[in-house]
Amino acid sequence: MTLPGYRTYSPPAPPKRSTMARASQVLGIVGLVGLAACFAGMVPALAGLVLGVVCLVRRTPDRRPAMVGVVCSTLALAIGAGTLFWLLSKAAQCGNEARYPDDLSRRGCVEREFPFAQAGTQRY
Repeated sequence: MTLPGYRTYSPPAPPKRSTMARASQVLGIVGLVGLAACFAGMVPALAGLVLGVVCLVRRTPDRRPAMVGVVCSTLALAIGAGTLFWLLSKAAQCGNEARYPDDLSRRGCVEREFPFAQAGTQRY
């Protein structure tokens, strides 16, 4: 019980932490790291981007992790999409029948353009 005119001391409440903002941050970072595993990071990056944008639109008090999540997710999606576009354009060049009329020349183009993808079907 307190005397009239005096208030009891209560410590300030800890700041609210947004779970969705933290999830966006984690998914954005996982998306960046996951790009090294055959573009597997694009799926978590897309989820992180959606969660981060939802947090920013809702104006949650814990905005910094949401911003980090949006930036990392956008970066992962941009790098992944650019690399995928580049690889598919290289593959389309090798599939051009006017430039490479027979199967042997197309296969030579694939081996020249993609030296990291060794042919898995070797005939003995």
